[in-house]
Amino acid sequence: MTKVVIVGAGVAGVNAATKLVDNGFKGKITIIDMGLDPYRRPAADVMRGFLGAGGWSDGKLTYHTSIGGQLSKYTGEEKAMELFDQVIANFKRFHPNPSEVQCSDPQEEPDFIKPHFGLRLFPVWHVGTDYLHEIGKNWYDYLVSKDVEFIWETKVTDIDFDNQLVSLGVVDEIKYDELIFGVGKSGIDFGKKLAEEYELPTEPKSVQIGVRFEAPQEHFQKLIDISYDFKLYQKFEEKGVSLRSFCTNNNAAYVASEHTYGDVSYNGHAKKDEAYRNDMTNFGILMEIRNIDKPFDWSRKAVEKLQHKGVGMFYSPSHRVPSKTSEGDYVETHVVDSIDVLYDAIGEYALHIEDFIMDLEKVFPTLGNDWGIYMPEVKYLSPEPLVNYDDLSLTRFPNVHFVGDALSARGITVSGAQGTYVAESLLMLDKEINNFLNDPANNKEPHEIGDMHENLIGGLTMPKENTNKLNK
Repeated sequence: MTKVVIVGAGVAGVNAATKLVDNGFKGKITIIDMGLDPYRRPAADVMRGFLGAGGWSDGKLTYHTSIGGQLSKYTGEEKAMELFDQVIANFKRFHPNPSEVQCSDPQEEPDFIKPHFGLRLFPVWHVGTDYLHEIGKNWYDYLVSKDVEFIWETKVTDIDFDNQLVSLGVVDEIKYDELIFGVGKSGIDFGKKLAEEYELPTEPKSVQIGVRFEAPQEHFQKLIDISYDFKLYQKFEEKGVSLRSFCTNNNAAYVASEHTYGDVSYNGHAKKDEAYRNDMTNFGILMEIRNIDKPFDWSRKAVEKLQHKGVGMFYSPSHRVPSKTSEGDYVETHVVDSIDVLYDAIGEYALHIEDFIMDLEKVFPTLGNDWGIYMPEVKYLSPEPLVNYDDLSLTRFPNVHFVGDALSARGITVSGAQGTYVAESLLMLDKEINNFLNDPANNKEPHEIGDMHENLIGGLTMPKENTNKLNK
């Protein structure tokens, strides 16, 4: 019986498990996570637990291959969209009221944006933070009913790729036949450690750092009416810098703190329940900086400079105060009286963020100084391991599959699609094994069955020449 171990109960791992059990997978599935199940997961733990960071977000499911990572690089465009459909169908399937999951599909870029920003238009399905929690409970109950084993509040301390062992603490180990590595944002340092230990070939990543911008919704309403989750962008190719707005929240929009590697950063949530309406808008202004040596370490140092007594920082030129969370408490920040702290953290790169905000003031003339920024907003990116395109397996270890933020995904839909994609390859393997076992002509000893499993893995997923260059 094939033993599949999934490290990380985030969107990627959960969608992988769902695809397997939906299709009669005959093996054993075990999911390990540092967090808790959806019934016990505290509101403050936005990074770990069932559905991961995606399950504690505002639930925007982007429906375009240019957003959230390069899925189509691995799968091709048509297959990527098919995988997106499967992920969105899962969120509707476990939703207590699926009709509430509505899609916005803007068609035309407005003229008033063009002088200062580019605008990406694409369909977005919006679930809402409050509904995500209910989805999580229904989804979890389903997987438990299908005998998926969950190990909660447990940190994976090491993985032995050579002997196919996952270490839990000092003495406990789990053997696997197939490993899905989907540790998300909170486990990027662990992925980095494994890449260095096994000398995995990787593609370099960039720095992604910025601020969370907040203002009364009325200033942005003319753009919100066109695109709920608008994506404004600016590019400075000669400097290796680009900026984009992302994760826009409106109507019932709240800023939320995240704890990663002991530091605080900020994100945003949005509720669907009108009872939470506050008529605020928040979105990230994220800057991508390429050609930075050791981008992960650079980002960590910058974030550390934006900490004060265990919280991040807040600045408003009009002396707005930090807003309240959906629980009714003020967002925990250290209020500063100038944007200089951002320059202290990231140097002259801060000028691009300041210019971005000044352009917002030009495009939305009622905005003026009626805004505030929470610092920092950061997306840690580990070096992207080179993988086989047919099943996202490591080129040196064909039964180890990287998915989600541990690979290249940024966002719910892409992460879920990567998990689903890997599961499809494992179902092919499972079918081959069962066909072999059920063939009366194959009277094999147990050790021979094990050898056959390894041979099948090799036949399906062993690296082929230039396999990681397909579809480019």
